[in-house]
Order: sequence, then structure tokens, then C-alpha cells
Amino acid sequence: MRVKDIDFGMNQVYVRGGKGAKDRTTLWPERIKPTLQAHLKRVQSLYQLDRKSNVAGVAMPDALDRKLPNASTEWAWYWVFPSRRLAIDPETQVVRRWHATRTAIQKALHQAAVKAKIPKRVTVHCLRHSFATHLLVSGVDIREIQELLGHAHVETTMIYTHVARGLREPPRSPLDQL
Repeated sequence: MRVKDIDFGMNQVYVRGGKGAKDRTTLWPERIKPTLQAHLKRVQSLYQLDRKSNVAGVAMPDALDRKLPNASTEWAWYWVFPSRRLAIDPETQVVRRWHATRTAIQKALHQAAVKAKIPKRVTVHCLRHSFATHLLVSGVDIREIQELLGHAHVETTMIYTHVARGLREPPRSPLDQL
């Protein structure tokens, strides 16, 4: 995820190459905005250190290196979750900063789950399932959830309805609501 992928005004994040190698826009919680903004200030210090040290810019997707030759050193293209260490780019042999690895993110999530005393195994994919289930329980339309998850077919999204059914209060007769 890059800095430019976060839209604080709309509380959205653009996910590039997510599950199924699909791009999509999804929700970003209002309540974590201050925490994320503080995080980005710390990351910007690392970005500025990289610029002062003449570290090569971040890796760019597809052919953007040729189309936008200076973009790799711009703040907008910097990683939201950069790695702590520099590494050699296997394709170009250039030393640069990469994003945090999946392993590092999974380890951080595991530590957060332990700290929160969650007794179950927690993975990034569990968060995706929880997101969908909570949206369903909150009454969000299944088609909107389908779009947020990037499912091509609504049948895939419907899998979450059996989980959500057990979490909702049973329906009440309209006569009982008078």
C-alpha cells in the first residue's frame, strides 16, 4: 500500500493486487484516522532520511519507471508500511526500501491478538471474513459487500450469510413493532 492509496477525505483505501490479484476500493475506518495520520508522520521521517541518503526510490509497478521516472522518489508513491531495512532489488540489483513483508504483518497481527487476549488463531484473511460478516450483520446490502470484497460473483459473497445468520437477532413480526 502506498501513501497515495489512502483517501482521508472519503475514508477509503485503494487496494492494489488484493485477493485474486484484483484492484478495488474499500472502507477505511474513521476512528483510526488519527492513528494512521500519526503513523504516516513517522513514516515520512524515514522517507526524508532515505531521500537525504540518496537511497533509490521505491519499486514501481508495471512500466511506471519509464512513464514516470521521478515518481519512485515522491512521497505519494512511498510505502505506508515500509520495511525497517534496505534490501537489494533482485531484478535491478539496486539497494532500496521495500514494503513490510507478509510475514512481518502476520507477526504484528499475531502480537496484537495476544495482547488483546484473543484465544483463536488470527490471520489477515480472518480480518477479511470478519469485515464481510460485520457488514452483513449491520444490514449492508450484499451487492455492496460483493463490490468491497472484489468478488466477481455474488454467490461467493453469499457464503458469509450463513455465518451472519447466527449473529443477528431473530427477525420480529412487524405487528410486534407497533
